[in-house]
Amino acid sequence: MISAIIDENTIERLRVLINGVQRIAITCHKSPDGDALGSSLALCHVLRRLGKQAVVVTPDMAPKSLEFIPGVRELVVLTKHEARARRELTDAQLIFCLDYNSLHRIDRLGEIIAPLATKLVLIDHHLDPDESVFDVAISVPEASSTCELVFRVLMQMGLLRLVDRHAASCLYVGMLTDTGGFAYSCDNPEFYEVLAALMRRRFDRIGLYNKALNTFSENSLRLQGYAINEKMQIFPEHGCALITLDQEELTRFKYCRGDTETLVNKPLAIPEVYWSVFLREDVDRIKVSCRSQGDFSVSDICTRYFHGGGHQNAAGGELTCTMEEAVALIHQVLDELGIATKD
Repeated sequence: MISAIIDENTIERLRVLINGVQRIAITCHKSPDGDALGSSLALCHVLRRLGKQAVVVTPDMAPKSLEFIPGVRELVVLTKHEARARRELTDAQLIFCLDYNSLHRIDRLGEIIAPLATKLVLIDHHLDPDESVFDVAISVPEASSTCELVFRVLMQMGLLRLVDRHAASCLYVGMLTDTGGFAYSCDNPEFYEVLAALMRRRFDRIGLYNKALNTFSENSLRLQGYAINEKMQIFPEHGCALITLDQEELTRFKYCRGDTETLVNKPLAIPEVYWSVFLREDVDRIKVSCRSQGDFSVSDICTRYFHGGGHQNAAGGELTCTMEEAVALIHQVLDELGIATKD
């Protein structure tokens, strides 16, 4: 049985807000991943079936690797259709904020939303939400994904009848990708009850799994092969692996956003490695991705050193420095942590 983990007063406030409006905008974070897109598009589909005029507005484009998610082509992207994105947000009577905990996570969308008097609803599973910004805040860091939370919200609102194959596909992709293919952040047995409830909608589970986790462009495969063969460093005394890719290397392999999505996970296949760091040089910053196994928390590391955070086994951050300085910081982190031990 799937528990009702969200306070019923919160559910009732949300029900009143939805019933009292017609135009609804749904937003997610910059560089949207499977969970951000899956939760937003699933909720949009359900709200439309409820008779609402709903639209998903994103700060930037979805990565090519996730264009298979149902509804992606209907996104209103600020960097592509700014005038319409602004109009959808300013005309909305209610705005959902999915898979982010603060308006600064949505880049210029936050600047548009902040001055509005529109009611804001948060549904998210990241730590430390800025709850003062939101009129209704549903924040459950213990949840596997925002997609799982959206399912639970719909369940408690009595709207699961509106979750068809289309919406179930979106939620499945988010739960799948945010747990690394059901590898972490999914120890709660109820996670699999939610998954079973979605599978009863009879979507193409194997097809979605392969598209989400087992499909790569030729350039992506060559880039990842190069990264593992030429750039991966192992620090066995710390149980750590490090991969770095700079702008020149990314350009050489014709990098597109999403090409390195699963790269940080690869070193965890090595028995001696139980936490992995990937540094990718963007135009004006170094993006940091960390993954771990067991009770080794990379969220703590990302919060302390990389201006970020996340979940125990999957976290990230960013640095405004050179790649050389970022690598030096990694060595500093290793020195300060000392010799790691695997549970």
